[in-house]
Amino acid sequence: MEWTSWLALLDAHDYTIAREVILRGVAAVFVLAFLSTLTQFPALLGERGLLPVREHLARPRGRRGPSLFHTRLFPYSDRLLRVMCLVGMLLGASVVLGLPQRGPGWTTIPVFLGMWVLYLSIHSLGRTFYGFGWESMLLECGFLVGFLGAHEVAPPLLILWFLRWMLLRLEFGAGMIKMRGDQAWRDLTAMDHHHQTQPMPGPLSRLAHLRPRWWHRMEVLGSHAVQLGAIWLILLPQPLASIGATLVILTQLFLVVTGNYAWLNWLTILVAFSAISDSFLRWIVGGPWPGWGWQGLTLPGTATDAAHEAAGHGLAGDPSPLWWHVLILVIVAFLVALSWQPLRNLFSADQLMNASFNRFHLVNAYGAFGSMTTRRFEVVIEGTLDPAGAGADEGTWRPYEFRGKPGDVRRRPAQFAPYHLRLDWQMWFLALRPGAEDWFVALLEKLRAGEPAIRRLLRSDPFDGTPPTAIRVRYFEYRFTTPEERRSSGDWWVRTDLGVIARV
Repeated sequence: MEWTSWLALLDAHDYTIAREVILRGVAAVFVLAFLSTLTQFPALLGERGLLPVREHLARPRGRRGPSLFHTRLFPYSDRLLRVMCLVGMLLGASVVLGLPQRGPGWTTIPVFLGMWVLYLSIHSLGRTFYGFGWESMLLECGFLVGFLGAHEVAPPLLILWFLRWMLLRLEFGAGMIKMRGDQAWRDLTAMDHHHQTQPMPGPLSRLAHLRPRWWHRMEVLGSHAVQLGAIWLILLPQPLASIGATLVILTQLFLVVTGNYAWLNWLTILVAFSAISDSFLRWIVGGPWPGWGWQGLTLPGTATDAAHEAAGHGLAGDPSPLWWHVLILVIVAFLVALSWQPLRNLFSADQLMNASFNRFHLVNAYGAFGSMTTRRFEVVIEGTLDPAGAGADEGTWRPYEFRGKPGDVRRRPAQFAPYHLRLDWQMWFLALRPGAEDWFVALLEKLRAGEPAIRRLLRSDPFDGTPPTAIRVRYFEYRFTTPEERRSSGDWWVRTDLGVIARV
């Protein structure tokens, strides 16, 4: 066998559709992530934010994460942050439009590495508002998927395999954290309350919550079947790998329509495409059943290759150049060296959830909902214009409404994902453990002063920018209305007043 034939073993000609889906999809998520940062970071963490970046950078621990803002060339300012976000959005949009893919094989690499560097620079300053697993997912994807290459080279098999290793950490890691965590996952009751108590319900969450108990048991069994069982199919020959990935995609789409988890589910779907071959996708739209084999790959010039060409699969192609394979081998060897701790974590009794083992957020540990909540609590902020201030009459208090989190019981939960409402998510965590969080104290002070930047993060300001004479914080328990209650009142929620917990 000639050396070119050996090189062909490292090419995955049957994954050109998957490559395009992954490249354009991850780039689109980057555009959304930079947009979320552009519209929210200055108010949350900027020069006049709730947790100002400059105060953070003045402390020694503020410079631990890698960031361009740590250099003299890029001292933090809200203007510079916005410029970086716009540059990141332009880079992402270029991939969505397919422009870098038309160049030499390497042209996708600097584009994605550019987005990775920019977003890592921002993430390193984000603290609690960027402390989500899907942030690390995006950074890991951003570093990796550029090496899938442009159209001039075949999709690299090793990069596709590393994406499958990422998918395994995502799904199997989530399954194991559930089995090791809450008893509710083991006795199949985990979904009895989840649709109601999840951080940010969507338009169909109430419908999902009101399904019968047997339905919720099937939800849990389906989650276990995919995350602990079917996920391993992605390591098997085609078309089994494609079938396993398809099952992952279907479960993620169910989560998309029943909740708001920013870009978590969409990134998982995109990574799952690393195991779906072009042949399998052609079969879905009416083509022939894909042939059996590892990855659906064949070597140019072989009898098997000729058979596939005759069937119209189009698997053959010239091998990618030697320098390209050497580059991919170096990158994958580097990532494999970083994989030891995440691998140990998967099978550890003290498994970490959503953890990074290096400052660059490469080869991370993932997982969610190891502990389930059975009651939904909400923190509601109210203000008054009554001159009596904190002693105002009850009827003068008006609530500040947030965009995503429940507030007004008459308002139907909305769909925001894959856009990330960072303040709303923090309000959910706050309601689990009400306390004097620094950012929340600052939020009350900004509302008390009528700060425009903070008001823009809200759905509505009851006073149209006029600073209130007083602010108070109330604590409620929420639950979805039953069908009878909904018909009677028209409300989506029923809430129980648990008292006032703070006044400003």
